[in-house]
Amino acid sequence: MNILLVYPKFPDTYWSFKHALKFISKKSLNIPLGLITVASMLPETWNKKLTDMNVSKLKEKDIAWADFVFISAMAVQSASVREVVRQCIQLNTRIVAGGPLFTEEFEQFPDVDHLVLNEAEVTLPLFISDLNNGVLKRIYRTDQFADITQSPVPDYSLLSHRHYAMAGIQYSRGCPFDCEFCDITALFGRRVRTKTPAQIIDELTLMHKSGWRGSVFFVDDNFIGHKKKIKTELLPEMIRWMKANKQPFIFTTEASINLADDKELMEMMVAAGFNKVFVGIETPEELCLTECNKFQNNKRDMVYNVKCIQQSGMEVTAGFIVGFDNDPDNIFQRQVDFIQQSGIITAMVGLLNAPRLSKLYQRLHGEGRIISSFSGDNTDYSMNFIPKMDRETLMKGYQKIIHGIYSSKSYYDRVLLFLKNYDPPFKAQRKITLKKLSALLKSILILGILKKDRQYYWNLFFWALFNKPKSFPLAVTYSIYGYHFRKVFHRDI
Repeated sequence: MNILLVYPKFPDTYWSFKHALKFISKKSLNIPLGLITVASMLPETWNKKLTDMNVSKLKEKDIAWADFVFISAMAVQSASVREVVRQCIQLNTRIVAGGPLFTEEFEQFPDVDHLVLNEAEVTLPLFISDLNNGVLKRIYRTDQFADITQSPVPDYSLLSHRHYAMAGIQYSRGCPFDCEFCDITALFGRRVRTKTPAQIIDELTLMHKSGWRGSVFFVDDNFIGHKKKIKTELLPEMIRWMKANKQPFIFTTEASINLADDKELMEMMVAAGFNKVFVGIETPEELCLTECNKFQNNKRDMVYNVKCIQQSGMEVTAGFIVGFDNDPDNIFQRQVDFIQQSGIITAMVGLLNAPRLSKLYQRLHGEGRIISSFSGDNTDYSMNFIPKMDRETLMKGYQKIIHGIYSSKSYYDRVLLFLKNYDPPFKAQRKITLKKLSALLKSILILGILKKDRQYYWNLFFWALFNKPKSFPLAVTYSIYGYHFRKVFHRDI
C-alpha cells in the first residue's frame, strides 16, 4: 500500500504564531504528532509519505501515487480539509479520515470514503484487518478507550525538523475535571490514562537521536491529571535523563490551576526542564465558573496562583472566555484587569463556543440556542449559539478586551511587570546561535525601526539589557509575540 498522510492547513489565529515564526525562519509551530503516531501503527511494508500543508504544498502527484490519503484534523482546519477532500475526489484517490473533527462531526463529510474515529489504537487495527480481508466498512468507531501503554513511538523520520518551532510528546489522555464547554472528557474520558516513564524516555531518546533540540510540548490536556504518578514515576526519570543528556530540551505543557497548590510538584517540573504552562483561567467571575462546572478554579485567588507558578520558574500562558450566560456587564474590564495584574503575557481570549460533544452543546441544543457548527477559531468573532447578553454588546466588549491587553502600551507594560518578577532557573539553550541572532536583527528592523510604536520596543529592549540581561532574550521573544497578536487583531488595536 502507498499511504499519503495529510495534515490540513491552520488559519491565522492566536495559536498559529504565524507572524512570530517568520522571525525564526520556521513555517509551523507544532509537529503533526497525531499523524506521525498513526504512521507508526501502519504495517511496516506499506510505503508512507507525509504532507503537512502548514509547511509545504499538497502535490497532485502525491495524491495520485497514494492508494489512500489519511487525513487527521481539528475543527479549526475544516476549510482546508474540504479542499483536500475535493482534490482527492478529483484524482479518484480514496480518503481515510480521523481525529477530533471527524469524531465529532463525521456527518458533515459525506464524501470521505472511510472514517476511523475515536482513538486510533483501537479503531485503526479494525480498518487494517478489514482491508486485508477485502470487507472494508465506511465507519469505524468505539466506546472503548485505548491502553496507551501500547501506543507506539511516533515516526519522526517523516518530518523535516527545520520547519518546526516545537516538537510534541504525549504522556496522558483524559482529564479528572468536567468543564461544560470542553469536549475532552467526551473524547478521552475522565479517568487519566498514562504512558509508562519508559515509553516517555524512549520517545525523548528517539527525538534526541533524530537531531531535535529545543522546545518540546507535552500535549496532554492536563499534564497533572494524575499527580502521584507524575511526582513519583515520570518526573524523577525525566530529571535523570535530562541531566545525563546535558539538558537538550525545554518543555511546555497544559495544566489545571491547582498546580499552584503543590510547591514540590512545581519544583520538580522546573528541575525536569519545564519553563511554561498553559492554564485555563476562563473568567474571574465565580458565577460563570460555577455555570460551566469549572469548580477547580472557584474559591481561590487566581492572580496569586498565577504568580506562585511564575515565581516557581514557569511562565503562565492562559485561556480566557467571554459569552457565559452569567457574564455581568463589567466582565470585559475585569478580564483586562486580571490579565494586566497577573502579568500573563500570552492571554488567549476567545468567545464561548460549544463543541459538538460538549455538555454545553447538549444544554444549548435542548434550549434551542444552537445556530451553527463550531468553527474552532477563537479569533474569527464567531459563536455557534445565541448568547444571553446582547450580541452587539458582547462583540464590542470583546473588542475592548483585545484592545485593553494587546495595544502596544498595555502589552509592553505587562511584559515589563512579568520580567521584573521572573527569574528563569533553566539555563539550557541560552547560547547564541545564528538563528537567534537573525531573529534579534529582524526584531530590530521590523519592531524597532519600521513600526510606529517602536518606542515601546526600545524601552523594553534597553531596560532588559541593562537591568536584567539574563532575561534579554525573553524580552525580545515577547516583543515578537506581541507583533503576532497585533497582526491577528489588526482591526481592533
